Amino acid sequence: MTYETILVEIRGKVGLITLNRPKALNALNSQVLAEVVAAASAFDADPAIGAMVLTGSEKAFAAGADIKEMQAMSFADAYTQDFFVGWEEFTRTRKPVIAAVAGYALGGGCELAMMCDFIIAGDNAKFGQPEITLGVMPGMGGSQRLTRFVGKSKAMDMCLTGRMMDAAEAERSGLVSRVVPVAELLDETLKAAAKIAEFSLPSVMMTKEAVNRAYETTLAEGLRFERRLFHSLFALDDQKEGMAAFVEKRKPNFTNR
Repeated sequence: MTYETILVEIRGKVGLITLNRPKALNALNSQVLAEVVAAASAFDADPAIGAMVLTGSEKAFAAGADIKEMQAMSFADAYTQDFFVGWEEFTRTRKPVIAAVAGYALGGGCELAMMCDFIIAGDNAKFGQPEITLGVMPGMGGSQRLTRFVGKSKAMDMCLTGRMMDAAEAERSGLVSRVVPVAELLDETLKAAAKIAEFSLPSVMMTKEAVNRAYETTLAEGLRFERRLFHSLFALDDQKEGMAAFVEKRKPNFTNR
């Protein structure tokens, strides 16, 4: 597939997707949606890929949804199209996706970063949900995922005032997993993805599924779900190899079987 708004690369066992609309600060429109979903789906289906990284530019991960695309839209248009629902396809990616965020991640950009499995931020990153300043509200998950990540009070603050959160506050609040110098951001994120990609893919995918289930169920049901996945891993060759390698003090050779 030929892409016009993103760049797609393979770095070893890692798929790299770079948002590439520099004149629009990587604003998200329907074409970006279609291309990001297509690229992620292709990497998800590629047995040689074990993890993905989604990034933008040093100036902007993504400065929001494309306002020009939405400006003339009516309620009937938005509702009948179920506008933005297409991004949920991206969240169904089964392999881990890490967001490498530098610069602005605002509105839809912040929401897209939160759709990834975790976020590594450059020290110049700025997060925010400024939709309120446009007479609307978050529509790609900002009111829901942000609340789960940083708590009600800070989510209310950001969504109701439209203020931006810097990288240090984002790390303190649990929005990002770590902050690194922006010049090292992509390398550090690719290293994290490469480390994940070296592990047994079924184990990695089940771990992602189990952590995500924590947001969708009770503690008792989540614990039972985790145990059942844990039990099922004993059917894999990779469990035998991983534990044998540990006992024998050698590096495991996982086959994803």
